[in-house]
Amino acid sequence: MSSRRSRSRQSGSSRITDEQISDLVSKLQDLLPEARLRGNDRVSSSRVLQETCTYIRSLHREVDDLSERLSELLATSDMSSAQAAIIRSLLM
Repeated sequence: MSSRRSRSRQSGSSRITDEQISDLVSKLQDLLPEARLRGNDRVSSSRVLQETCTYIRSLHREVDDLSERLSELLATSDMSSAQAAIIRSLLM
């Protein structure tokens, strides 16, 4: 069975229209900090998705770096072991 036929058998309420996809991509674009994407009114959906993936990867790296720095600070700080344990548990 072709994918077109299988898609046409899906319930109408579960299908996302092209207009809805366009709206979602536009909302996603608004969330990105990239000024070069905001300056243009019309950016391809694939470009927005690529930039979104890049941004999410950079956020993951930033979280990892900050977690590592905090762990180093906790290891060298003068705070009580109870406070350090609470902070460590929040990081997990």
